[in-house]
Amino acid sequence: MVSKAKKVIIIIVIVLSLFAYSQYVLASQIGVKITQSDLLEENESGAIHDVVLEFNNPSLLYLTAGKTEFFVVANEKMIGRGDLESFVLPALGSSSVSGTYMKDSNVNTQEDSTVKISGVIKYNVIFTSIDVPFVYYPTPDQAREFIREN
Repeated sequence: MVSKAKKVIIIIVIVLSLFAYSQYVLASQIGVKITQSDLLEENESGAIHDVVLEFNNPSLLYLTAGKTEFFVVANEKMIGRGDLESFVLPALGSSSVSGTYMKDSNVNTQEDSTVKISGVIKYNVIFTSIDVPFVYYPTPDQAREFIREN
């Protein structure tokens, strides 16, 4: 027969496992949106933009992220890539993150292109790390900023 102490330990492990899983599911639903995008420089290789993204954390986990690479895709073609600075995302909070992005001048895009920004952020949580992909579809006005021709 299983003692009361073992039953309590089993119940605690099950509850903690369910909590950890639910927080992982919530962390994988982190929201992202563009709050600012400015053209810094244009040259023969492309256009360099300064971008600020806001991440929203729906989980109870305090997340830290290292430098993150992201990609800008228009009509299923990669038109550029960029980097976001390291950041901390508080539990149930949001954080604005700065980065730069370079649009390749050799890629032709159209005004009505479907634009998507995507990447994978590696968050460090207590004793482990989790990879959380993000995909953001900018508004038509924001998309025009990203695909503007030189």
